Amino acid sequence: MRAAPPPPPPTAVRDRLAREANVWLCTVRPDGSPHVTPVWFVFLQGCWWVGADSDAVKVRNVVKSPRVSLSLEDGRFPAVAEGEAVLHRGPFPAHVTEAFAAKYGWDVSAPRRPGGNRVLLEVPVRRWLLAGAAQ
Repeated sequence: MRAAPPPPPPTAVRDRLAREANVWLCTVRPDGSPHVTPVWFVFLQGCWWVGADSDAVKVRNVVKSPRVSLSLEDGRFPAVAEGEAVLHRGPFPAHVTEAFAAKYGWDVSAPRRPGGNRVLLEVPVRRWLLAGAAQ
């Protein structure tokens, strides 16, 4: 049985999720070491969404081990989430591509280089770590 989703984060964190441009995504390499990278994101209905090239290290890591953490950049007011990433190869949900376009003026589905493919990582929040408190 799947655990119930955590309660939504406080309003101050929801405001940051709407306006901040970057989140640090931590995936697990095959040798068990962390791989941390800043990424653009949207947060919709309790899920983080991250666009990536299909051959990116973070995508290869998620295929092997979907456990991830995401952290907003301001260390004075920690907002960290944990979850398991779900890989989407397309077609992508319209509400997600529209949210990226609204936030960044960017088509998240457009390949960055000729012949490249884009994917989306969807990360439903399993738990929040806020100001040192797990929820």
